[in-house]
Amino acid sequence: MAFLRSMVFVLLFYPGTLIYCLIGLLLVPFGQKPLRGIVHAWADYHYYLVKYVLRIEMKWEGEIPEGAYLIAVKHEAMVETVETLRFARTPIVVMKRELSHMPIFGWVTQAYGVIGVDRNAGARALREMMKRGQKAVRENRPIVIFPEGTRVPVGERPRLRPGFVGMYRVLKLPVVPVAVDSGTIWPRGFVKKSGSFTFKVGDIIPPGLPREEMERQVHAAINALNVPRVED
Repeated sequence: MAFLRSMVFVLLFYPGTLIYCLIGLLLVPFGQKPLRGIVHAWADYHYYLVKYVLRIEMKWEGEIPEGAYLIAVKHEAMVETVETLRFARTPIVVMKRELSHMPIFGWVTQAYGVIGVDRNAGARALREMMKRGQKAVRENRPIVIFPEGTRVPVGERPRLRPGFVGMYRVLKLPVVPVAVDSGTIWPRGFVKKSGSFTFKVGDIIPPGLPREEMERQVHAAINALNVPRVED
C-alpha cells in the first residue's frame, strides 16, 4: 500500500505543481498579492496530498512568530521545504541556486522571493545572500534557511554552514529554531511511509550572541527531535 500511495502522490503532485506554476507565471504582472496567493495554495495542495494520500500527519509543538526572523529548520526530507511556506507566512526561502533557475518552477520562485545559493561561488555567494537577506528584512519577511546546508540522514548532526552564521551576524535577526523528525517516514527514494512526524519550535535565540554560543544553541534546538524512532 505504501508503494501505491506514493505512486498516486507523484501522479497528482508533480502535474499539479506544473499547473500552479503556470498560473503563477500569469499572475506575476499583477504584483505580489495574487502571486503569493497561488504559491500558498500550492503549498496547501501539497499538505492535503501528504495528509490524505500519503496518510502522513504533521504535528506541531509551538508557533512561528510573525515578522523578520531567521527561521532555522532541520532538513531531513523534501516535505519540510514545502511546508515552510505554510507555517512561516510569506517567507524568503534559501534554496539551491539550481532550483531557483529551473524553467517555470524557478521563475515563479524568483518572482515570489527566494535566495538562490551557488555553493561553488564562495565569498560571492555569501555577499549575494546578505544582499537578498537585507531586502527581506526591509520587507519584514522571515527568512527560512536550513542551517546544516542540505538534507541529512536521520541521526546525523552536521555543523552549521558558514552562510547561516554570516546571515546571523550581518542581518542581526533573532533565530527561530525548528526541529523536525520527518526522515524516518519520508526517506530518500520513492516510497513514503504512512505515520506522523513533528515540527518542534524552540525558544527564540536573540541576535548578537558570540558565534560559538549561537551555534551551540541553534544546533541543539534543531536537533531536539533527532533521536531514533521506535518502530511499531
